[in-house]
Amino acid sequence: MDQVSVVCRRRHLSRRTEQAYRFWIRRYIHFHSRQHPRVVGPPGIVAFINHLASVGAVSASTQSQALNALLFLYRDVLEVDTGHLSGLRRIQRQDRLPVVLSVDEVASILAQMEGITALIAHLLYGSGLRVTECMTLRVKDVDMGAGLIHVRAGKGGKDRTTLLPRQLERLLQRQLLRVAGLHKQDLARGAGFAPLPKALERKYSSASQSLAWQYLFPSRVVRTCPKTGRRLRWHASESGVQVAFKAALHQAGIARHASVHTLRHSFATHLLAAGTDIRTIQLLLGHRNLKTTMIYTHVEQAIRTTVSPLDRLHAR
Repeated sequence: MDQVSVVCRRRHLSRRTEQAYRFWIRRYIHFHSRQHPRVVGPPGIVAFINHLASVGAVSASTQSQALNALLFLYRDVLEVDTGHLSGLRRIQRQDRLPVVLSVDEVASILAQMEGITALIAHLLYGSGLRVTECMTLRVKDVDMGAGLIHVRAGKGGKDRTTLLPRQLERLLQRQLLRVAGLHKQDLARGAGFAPLPKALERKYSSASQSLAWQYLFPSRVVRTCPKTGRRLRWHASESGVQVAFKAALHQAGIARHASVHTLRHSFATHLLAAGTDIRTIQLLLGHRNLKTTMIYTHVEQAIRTTVSPLDRLHAR
């Protein structure tokens, strides 16, 4: 498994992708009675993936993730040609519209939140960020003067720029001051380091202690890096805002199957309803393919005010 991690990091895959690949490779090895994947060979992929479809009853996206992990294992780690995997049964992907909250529903939920989690939720809705992108923002990524937020190494390893809502400027300024004060205290205690991407850590080791590289939403605790001995302050956990959002959803009395990611969907749909062109929304969301963004046109059309024929009948 260590070899899997080495190849993942050499190819600059995200930490989450690495964790997912390791999980499925472990499942695969256990499925084949702990035999080495090289002994099982590529035909073992078909048996495992078909088992997930027939017995595991997993979703299409989960099956695809497992398949990608195993193809990565054989092709990139073991350097074994998988050839054509005959007999592979793929689960049909269902096209589902994303859950979108109305403007009033968003306002009701945000009104129930407070503190840092409220600021994060406002930022997710106001900037269209993914929750991971928001939690990994650094001080240097907030451009108050230009009213922009720079997202570094987002999904797919892509950088992009999105909106910084003017209504959040004062709150974000306060948060930046809190981070600066906390960083000053950390420095005085011999800490004050933030984790850097590996290439930057080697090239600019001193940058780790600069305020610019500190996380905008830092963790409450400082952890010691086992390799370097440095006392690092990572970003806060995503679970805090997720739990707070679910509680606010309940308190607002909104019976919707929504998560904190729904704020990103609502950001895109509300922009579209306000007349923003689809290409601009694609850039703000960081979608590689315009087809991914086009789903919001269907959502927006679905939530437009349409008069029911029954209402027209009674209006006669």
